[in-house]
Amino acid sequence: MKLIDEIFEMYRGKIRGTQEDFDIIAFTILEQLDRKQLLSMVKDMSDDELAYFIRSYIVESLEGKMNQVTNVKQEGYSTYH
Repeated sequence: MKLIDEIFEMYRGKIRGTQEDFDIIAFTILEQLDRKQLLSMVKDMSDDELAYFIRSYIVESLEGKMNQVTNVKQEGYSTYH
């Protein structure tokens, strides 16, 4: 994706490559874009990029949901012990 290539070149050598770095970059970029711009980016994706985008969203969302459930269960167990 052209956007990713541009971001990578912009930050090459300036970040450590940690998840925190990636999160900060992503949030910074998203703060600057409105819904119309985001939808335009999605519209310009190739079929493969769109499939990867949706797959990544599903995986991240399921991981988050599983972590929520696991944390709730662990908190529940700790109150009994």
